[in-house]
Amino acid sequence: MDEANNISIDPACLQEPPLAIDVIKQLDVFGICLYAMLTFMSCVSLLLYLEQCIYIYKKLPYPKKTTIIWVNGAAPVIATMSCFGMWIPRAVMFTDMTSNCYFAVVVYKVLLLLIEELGGSEAFLKRFSGKPFKITTGPCCCCCLCLPRVPMSRGMLFLLKLGALQYAILKTVLSVVSIVLWTNGNFDLSDLEITGTAIWINPFIGVLTITSLWPVAIVFMNTNYLLRTLNIIPKYAMYQLILVLSQLQTSIINILALDGTIACSPPFSSQARGSMLSQQMMIMEMFIITLVTRFFYRRTYDKLPSATHDNHQKDGFSLRATDMKNVA
Repeated sequence: MDEANNISIDPACLQEPPLAIDVIKQLDVFGICLYAMLTFMSCVSLLLYLEQCIYIYKKLPYPKKTTIIWVNGAAPVIATMSCFGMWIPRAVMFTDMTSNCYFAVVVYKVLLLLIEELGGSEAFLKRFSGKPFKITTGPCCCCCLCLPRVPMSRGMLFLLKLGALQYAILKTVLSVVSIVLWTNGNFDLSDLEITGTAIWINPFIGVLTITSLWPVAIVFMNTNYLLRTLNIIPKYAMYQLILVLSQLQTSIINILALDGTIACSPPFSSQARGSMLSQQMMIMEMFIITLVTRFFYRRTYDKLPSATHDNHQKDGFSLRATDMKNVA
């Protein structure tokens, strides 16, 4: 008991994140090489994205090019913000919320991209109006197999867009509110008391996130068979991967830091060190995702066939199936 009581805690483990100059002063040779390499990766990601924006702007029509530029910017923006957060630990609150707000818009833009690849809202309704849409998809209702299929209509499409758009708007508003409260000392991620603001705001943002992902998943699951020639499945997979890495991975690291599993390493407290590790991992991951998404988006695809062609194709498949059954 006496030994446990005599254990001393480094004062730096209880302080706020260090200043940027303090981070630079404590870097050894390995740290300098690591920070230089990660900074280089984030710069390359940003430059590749800017070059790709020029290509997309010249090659694709409006409004599809605007949507694709937004979706493509998710990984480079997160990598750039993570680089700022790595060098300036006290700015992590601002860099993380900037990345999260941008990705909230990307969720809505992915939904628009799926619709625009099918010709826009009017062409989408012309193709799918009255057809039943399966809504038993993740992340909300993947286990609710008893839910009926819902026919597509103009009102249904509006609700799908609204479900994705609400996250982009409310996430930005709540981020601004959180920053204002943080500057006043009322918002602290480590404060898990019922009277703390973080314990109320963060779960509400989680509900908004799940609600916004559901409409995107519904449209994707019901239309991806038409968009496979546009490599929509790997594109959607990259979007999902960014979601998992930027939201779930960061949350897990923050929980481990708050729990003390990630040890304090002066001048970084446990929470600051967890944030630093998260930023460094994010830069490497977003750099790889930037290279992969560049391969899928920096090219032109043929236009999709019309709805009439799709019906003829389905009729052909059904006739072949009937012939096979008769032969059997």
